[in-house]
Amino acid sequence: MAKNYHDIILALAGICQSAYLVQQLSHYGKCPVDIFKISLSSLLNLQPPSILSVFGNQKSNIKCGLETLLGLLNSRSSQGLVVEVTHYTMSLIGLERKLNKNQLALGDLTNRIGDLNRQLDYYAMESEKFLSLIAEIYIDIISPLGARIQVSGSAEILKNIHIQNKVRAMLLSGIRSAVLWKQVGGSRWQLIFFRNRLMNEAQLILKGLSSN
Repeated sequence: MAKNYHDIILALAGICQSAYLVQQLSHYGKCPVDIFKISLSSLLNLQPPSILSVFGNQKSNIKCGLETLLGLLNSRSSQGLVVEVTHYTMSLIGLERKLNKNQLALGDLTNRIGDLNRQLDYYAMESEKFLSLIAEIYIDIISPLGARIQVSGSAEILKNIHIQNKVRAMLLSGIRSAVLWKQVGGSRWQLIFFRNRLMNEAQLILKGLSSN
């Protein structure tokens, strides 16, 4: 069966967008609010009719992720922020693999995210309380899977509990996108052997955005 590289790229861009936001938060204590909201919302959509619907049915909502993905695929750098974002991206993919092998954890995660949706009746999605609930899910379910993601950045910034919660929320949204990526046929091998195919597809989607 032929791979749908369009959907694979959209999901992969979702992972990269979350990874980029983690890097921004950990170094600067802030990130683009609109992009943060998109990635946060993607976490809560458990039964999407399509990959694009996870990101609000607008490809422009993951433009940042597409650009980040292209930057990673084009980069030959072995240091700096590019390496950090690459590390986060691959670590999120690795955590999805661990999660997929642990059906109990996967079921718990689905239930807890379902509970989160009900909490939206009481708390705004970007509120400190709501973000703390997401962070608790990450700590309770993802952290015990092993291979914890080491987040680099400003030690002073990372002491802030609200930043910690935002970072964990973005890591969880990245895992959500990694689950989607695997569901539509994404694999690590593509990142090695089909790099040009991925780059071409990402460039095609971005070109479509710029022409609109």
